[in-house]
Amino acid sequence: MLVEVSIESVGEWKERVRRLFYPAYEARMLKALPKDRLPAHIGVMLDGNRRWARTVGQSTAQGHRAGAANIEPLLEWCDEVGVEVVTLWLLSTDNLNRPAPELEALLTIITDAIETLAEQQRWRLHPVGALDLLPAPIAIRIKEAVQSTIDVDGMLVNIAVPYGGRREIADAVRSLLHEHAERGTSLEELAEVIDVEHIAEHLYTKGQRDPDLVIRTSGEQRLGGFLLWQSAQSEFYFCEAYWPDFRKVDFLRAIRAYTQRERRYGA
Repeated sequence: MLVEVSIESVGEWKERVRRLFYPAYEARMLKALPKDRLPAHIGVMLDGNRRWARTVGQSTAQGHRAGAANIEPLLEWCDEVGVEVVTLWLLSTDNLNRPAPELEALLTIITDAIETLAEQQRWRLHPVGALDLLPAPIAIRIKEAVQSTIDVDGMLVNIAVPYGGRREIADAVRSLLHEHAERGTSLEELAEVIDVEHIAEHLYTKGQRDPDLVIRTSGEQRLGGFLLWQSAQSEFYFCEAYWPDFRKVDFLRAIRAYTQRERRYGA
């Protein structure tokens, strides 16, 4: 006798199995991580919200909301592992070219998410991006949210909105030139002394260590302009899951993969 089993029931069964066994599996993975090889700074490319929405029959805005809802769990996992700095790429400068209705909804979702993180006073938020490219009301809300966490003694969370690696390097060079112009340094004099460290001191992440590990979700295996300067010696981990489906076990697998690698620092 054949028994018909719906796709929904199979999915529900898998979910029940996951909920039953994964916590113990995750706990074992976490315990097995070598404490002396953990990354101190992790960059995360939260990719795949729109594609996730299409696969589950939801709107693009719902996909972005699902992605925003997964940010807090990620930060909690990072806290649990002992990460010191997390850089979240929430919006690229290229994303600003999306259709106006989609962009407006996305900016609202991102700003609401940032304000929610700030309200908890658990993490110190830091803007990493060209806020001057955003609509003034959105930029003000983000700046106020970030400012409210300035005295929080918690993990540093870089909020990359809107962020582009080429734009950051151009901004750094521009800032460097302005600084030396104010000092009266000639271009010839500057050309004689400028080096990598001079530019690094003017990046959005100045004063921070470079990311040890960069994670990208959704199966894409490219940087797309994320932390171009800072990731020169980073390790990379590409996960097939779309960002809204990224789970703690996926995160721990990324950390485990990082601890198993021999870092060569460009060699």
